[in-house]
Order: sequence, then C-alpha cells, then structure tokens
Amino acid sequence: MQSPLKLADRVRQLSPSPTMAVDSKAKALVAQGRDVVNFGAGEPDFDTPEHIRRAACEAIEHGHTRYTAVGGIIALKNAICDRLALDTGIKYTPDEILVSVGAKHSLYNAIMALVQPGDGVLLPVPYWVTYPEQILLAEGVVQPVTISPSHHNELTVEDLLVVANDQTKGLILNSPSNPSGAVISPKSLEAIAKLAVERDWFVISDEIYGRLVYDGAEQASIARFPGMRERTVVINGVSKAYAMTGWRIGYAAAPKHLVAAMSNLQSQSTSNPTTISQYAALEALTGPQEIVGEMHREFDRRRRFAASRVNTIAGLSVVSPKGAFYLWVNMSPWIGKTVHGRLIQTADDLALAWLEFADVSVVPGTGFGMPEYFRISYATSLERLSTGLDRMAQLLEQV
Repeated sequence: MQSPLKLADRVRQLSPSPTMAVDSKAKALVAQGRDVVNFGAGEPDFDTPEHIRRAACEAIEHGHTRYTAVGGIIALKNAICDRLALDTGIKYTPDEILVSVGAKHSLYNAIMALVQPGDGVLLPVPYWVTYPEQILLAEGVVQPVTISPSHHNELTVEDLLVVANDQTKGLILNSPSNPSGAVISPKSLEAIAKLAVERDWFVISDEIYGRLVYDGAEQASIARFPGMRERTVVINGVSKAYAMTGWRIGYAAAPKHLVAAMSNLQSQSTSNPTTISQYAALEALTGPQEIVGEMHREFDRRRRFAASRVNTIAGLSVVSPKGAFYLWVNMSPWIGKTVHGRLIQTADDLALAWLEFADVSVVPGTGFGMPEYFRISYATSLERLSTGLDRMAQLLEQV
C-alpha cells in the first residue's frame, strides 16, 4: 500500500552525504568484528582538550543549561570577534556574529538568506559535498567551476570567467579546501575580490580549516580586501582546530542586517545552539592555545608521510596539500581495469573494492564533483595510516 505521505520535491532531490555514507558502512563492518582502517571521517582523532571539557562541566554546575539568545551568548560573540581579528585582521562587532549549530548550519543560514530561486552560485570543483545540496534547497542554480590543471588546484579569476554569466549572483569559496587541501593565495584572492565587487556578487567564504595550513602557505580571508567586508559571509567554527566536532558550534561573520536575517531564520529552526557547548567554545577560543599548535604539528607529520606513501602506489598520485587534513588522490590510471573481479569505472568502484577486500575506507570523489579522485583523511594515527595504505597497495598489487 502506498503511503499517503508524499515527500516534497526539495527533499526528494537531495543526495545523502557520501562522507557519512562511507563512514556508516565502515562502522557497520567494525560492528561485525572487522578491523577497518577508516580514512573517511572528516574529524580530528584527538580528544577535545581537557580544559575545554572541564569548562563544559563547570557550565553545567553553574546552571548554564537554559535557553540563550538565538544567536549565542555575548561573551562567545566577543571571543569570536577577537579570534577573527587575529586570524583575518578584520574587526567585527557582536551584532555581526551569529553562532549556529555547527559550521554547516552557518552555511545553510547564509545560503538560505542570500540565494533567490534561479540565482546562479559559482562553485569551484572539487567542492565540499554539502554546498551544491544547500544551493538546491534554496532553489538556486549550481554553477560548477573547473580549475585549470595549470593552476595546481588554486582557483583563479580566469577559471571563474569561463563559467560566470548574467545569472551568477554569488560565489562560495573554501580555502583551505575540503577535499583538495588547496589554499588560495592572497594574490589570487585579491583578484577574485576585484571581480566580485565589479560584478556585485556575494561571497560565502568557508574558512573552517584556516588554522591548519602547512609549508609556509598564507591563509587569507577575502573579506579583508577593499569592498569585500560588506559583501562577504565568513564561516568558521571550533570543530576542526579544537577537535570539537560533536559539540556543534559554528559561526558566521557578516554585515549586521544579514546576520539579523540569518538569526530570524535560525529562530524558526533550531533556536540557540546548545548552551553548554557555547561555554565550551568560549573556553576554546579564550583559553590556552598551545594544544592547537601541537595538533597542527602532528597533522603535518601525517600529511608528509601519507602523501609520500600514496605516491609510491602504482596508479595513484597526489599533490601534497597546503591545508586541512585530507589527501585528494588521482586514481584515473585504474579506470577500465579490474580489481578483485570488479571493473573500475570510477573511484566509487575502487573504494568499494578496498572496503570489501582490504578493510580500508576512503571517500570517492563523485560527491565532490570529480569521480576520478578519492579523499583520504589523515586525521588518524601514523600507525593506522601506514596499515591502511599498505593494505590499499597490496590489493592493487594483486591485479
């Protein structure tokens, strides 16, 4: 019997997150007793630092368990302003800050507040899997931007001009990038900023990995360039730098009229983020910062090891990333070949082969807009990286 509950078109067109789907499959195999090396999840493997956990306990003991203002407590907003001033050089005021239930929620609020039906939004490829889905929810039009191979994963004005048209109303930037780890240089950002001002585009700048850059790369915010502060939404949060993914605290910095609109939207969906998590985030931003440097140095060790090891595996290649904690691996030489009885047509097929026959989980690039690539998260120990990469190589050696 057919259910009388008919789904709305807006949800019928959505695709589930491929990163979460792979993670769920890997965890299901672990539940069966298999030793799966999981390179899928985009979260640090470190515990949340002790002083942050303690602040959450103290918040409970002090009775901070009630509703707060929809957009967050004022102390946290002030701390975010201070952090943004340090990281971007831009001074914001508390009424230009909205605290949300994770950076993904901040992105959703921004896109829903800015994108009208039919608006084109430029989206550099590869992109994080959630961006196109949220644009579609707002009834916008995804305008994928292919980055020229000669630009080495770094977006340029030339790439944007190939796609931009009269329908284009905005641009989503993600630097450092998930999944490629690419960092857009200040020089390229300045040129993109000039184009955005000239074309009257809004820019949503996802800077969640901004404190995880390597090899002397400079993390810059496009909002710092002339004419951009008033047309940019800066997205960030505490999940990646402070190992606080499950605490669900993200934030947006934008002109106050836009923040007010986003806050109204949030008031009719989630209301305030979890009060206890807000106090933990306050401690993260204002407390000792040494632990951030320690985690960064460990990520850097893993990055160098993993990139070097991948480039020794036949048919795989990776450009060493400048930021985040992912490797974006090209597997195109394997297309058309057979691995353990499976014809490889895309990275999805190779990922399934590794999961089923080598107990290694990676995320295929189809959901990121590039089916001939896959993503490896090196947010795991050197020992597990070594084990997983050896298993991947061994399976391919059997061909």
